[in-house]
Amino acid sequence: MTTITIPAELEKPLAEAARKLGTAPERLVVNWLRDHLEPPPASPGEAAESLLDFLSGYIGTVDGSGEHLSESCGERFMEGLAGKQWQNSP
Repeated sequence: MTTITIPAELEKPLAEAARKLGTAPERLVVNWLRDHLEPPPASPGEAAESLLDFLSGYIGTVDGSGEHLSESCGERFMEGLAGKQWQNSP
């Protein structure tokens, strides 16, 4: 364990900040140090810089049928509804 001496001019602002956050000044300083000084993870899989980095091995493109399913989707939806209505009619 290491003891750190806080300069006198920082004692009051530190105490006020800790009070506003509802924590002890010591805890506030330790949390700040962890957030700013913690070493990066040992391996790339432990943490990611962004959601894209985190999901990079799990998302991507899919080899599909080659059919452009995003084209004419409104027309296809209406045709599907009409087909269901026709099947349900007496």
